[in-house]
Amino acid sequence: MAYLPKDPNMLLSVINTALRDRFPSLDALCDDYDIDREALEKQLAAINCTYDKEKNRFA
Repeated sequence: MAYLPKDPNMLLSVINTALRDRFPSLDALCDDYDIDREALEKQLAAINCTYDKEKNRFA
């Protein structure tokens, strides 16, 4: 992904939309967009969001 928002709340929205609309898993999203999964999860953990594999979304 060429651009990811720096603001964690905006990032949450962008990632959850991509997961809902295009990707079956967080790993698939990270692979396709060349995103460091650990760094992404750390950024979203800062606003108390964790990945729910069953729902395929951060909450």
